[in-house]
Amino acid sequence: MSASIPEGWSYGPWHDGPDPLKAPADLRDALDEIGRDVMNGSSPRSALEELLRRGTRNTQGLDDLSRRLWERRREIQRRHNLDGTLQEVQRLLNEALEAERRELFPNPSDDARFKEAELDALPSGTAAAVRELANYQWESSEAREKYEQIRELLGRELLGSRFEGMKEALQQTTPEDIEAINEMLADLNALLAAHAQGRPEVPQLFEEFMADHGEFFPENPRNVDELIDVLAQRAAAAQRMLNSMTPEQRAELAELSQQAFGSPQLAQQLAQLDAQLQSLRPGEDWYSSEQMRGDDPLGLAEGAQAMSDLAELDALAEQLAQSYPGARLEDIDLDALTRQLGDEATVDARRLSELERQLRDQGLIERAPDGSLRLSPKALRQLGQTALADVLRTARGSGERDAANAGAAGELSGSSRPWEFGDTQPWDVPRTVRNAVLRSASLDGSVKLDVADVEIAETEHRARAAVALLVDTSWSMVQEGRWLPMKRTALALHQLISTRYRNDALQLITFGRYAGVVELPQLIGMEGTWEQGTNAHHALLLAGRHLRRHPDAQPVVLMVTDGEPTAHLEPDGTAEFSYPPEAATLRKTIFEVDRLAKLGASLTVFRLGDDPRLNAFVDLLARRSGGRVLAPDADGLGAAVVGDYLRTRRKL
Repeated sequence: MSASIPEGWSYGPWHDGPDPLKAPADLRDALDEIGRDVMNGSSPRSALEELLRRGTRNTQGLDDLSRRLWERRREIQRRHNLDGTLQEVQRLLNEALEAERRELFPNPSDDARFKEAELDALPSGTAAAVRELANYQWESSEAREKYEQIRELLGRELLGSRFEGMKEALQQTTPEDIEAINEMLADLNALLAAHAQGRPEVPQLFEEFMADHGEFFPENPRNVDELIDVLAQRAAAAQRMLNSMTPEQRAELAELSQQAFGSPQLAQQLAQLDAQLQSLRPGEDWYSSEQMRGDDPLGLAEGAQAMSDLAELDALAEQLAQSYPGARLEDIDLDALTRQLGDEATVDARRLSELERQLRDQGLIERAPDGSLRLSPKALRQLGQTALADVLRTARGSGERDAANAGAAGELSGSSRPWEFGDTQPWDVPRTVRNAVLRSASLDGSVKLDVADVEIAETEHRARAAVALLVDTSWSMVQEGRWLPMKRTALALHQLISTRYRNDALQLITFGRYAGVVELPQLIGMEGTWEQGTNAHHALLLAGRHLRRHPDAQPVVLMVTDGEPTAHLEPDGTAEFSYPPEAATLRKTIFEVDRLAKLGASLTVFRLGDDPRLNAFVDLLARRSGGRVLAPDADGLGAAVVGDYLRTRRKL
């Protein structure tokens, strides 16, 4: 009897695509921060950019990453200087001359004295001395070895400054290696010349070149243009390094380069290569320089790499700044960021990019018809949930109670809707089962219930309310730090009514010099503007119109203000401003309160601030309407408004 192998899962390494095990982006916290900035007057685009600059609780923002880039840039400049090759050549030359003199000193021959005289007559400059010794017959094997080390060092440094990794690959050079390098450079110059002439056989020449010399190019370019890009970036870095040296240092190196590997051919081939690359890629930075003021000397290869690093840091800084048209976080070169700042910085950049992408892909930020970014209805709902939760927590702390099932009481309306997360209403069982049958019924009669099948039985309230929330948008609300609490209050009340009291009719009315009916997105995105006037008269007039459209609903008027009325509406529609308030302004405002009282509406005024004139006037309004005055601080405004609305609903 053979044992059967049970079916199971097979796991393998993850290679590419979205990581299925990574933590999801914290969109709720990000959206709350964006919403807070928008409600404070920022545009959604500015709020998103500010979030990305600032970062989140677990992720460094673009500003921190940029700061680290500039610190690394300053560190490279402060730590290093560029005369490492010259210092090393000078050291080897001194050691060669000392070894040769030690060898000559005990020798009594005239030949030895003549050689000593040759050494004494050497030019004082390092490059000139190295050149004069090119044909010198060394007596000391140690001295001869030191001199050969100079030639090999110059060859390695020159090649390393043009070809990444070449210096390390040439630690031990043979005549065959040097011949192979000269052959590669000759073929490379011929290939670039053919490319510059636009000859049709260039692709074939490139394939042949890579087949013969591919070991010199670990970057593995796929075509001649990629090869030129790689070489030009490195050659431009080498040229910037030379630009950063003193004229005397450049002249020394130019003369020493003729001794590289004991043959001027290498320097000539490199000079021809540099000229061709500069002609083919004039857009590279060939002319700038850097101020290197440290004590750690760099050779030519390390100096060119330092210049490449500085250029890469500059490019990353521009990418992180996101200041160019069409900038996206996907533009950041993550491989370069890893090289310069390490894996942790790359993880942060990936998180920010993923956060930006998900905010867009999940429809939390959308484009308005005019092309600008705005918060989507989905985003406003999520912000409303957060605002309402904060408000209800504050309300519970102050003794108010949150009715978790508010809006669920009443008689069944006969209609239903799909279940949403957080719903506590009873299921419409027949429709839920019917959905499951239509979706999943099989031949054997089995039915599988899925959450997508669930429908909620909607209830119809015996009593409904028509609610007008009047919010003061005069400049003092901005100046006194009440702008954001006002918007969060409107957001929380809107969320409560739209999710728990769907039959209630809410209208949002703003009033400054004039009053106006606004939708929630308009109010959330509204910027504070300086204008004179607190036109409560106009706002109460609009509230009365809203209540009259719903004669079967209980009228509820909630007014948030921090100043006494200083403007009223004239019959021709213009606003008349006066401070202190004119008698006409007060009279017209009280008249509208009386009209609301006749509709059965009691006015609740949420007074912000302690102005005595405002205190006296709102107390008068409350007495005339049978309402009341509440004086919360800015942080308690939302709890006060929502709590008062719930108190009215409980009465219904």
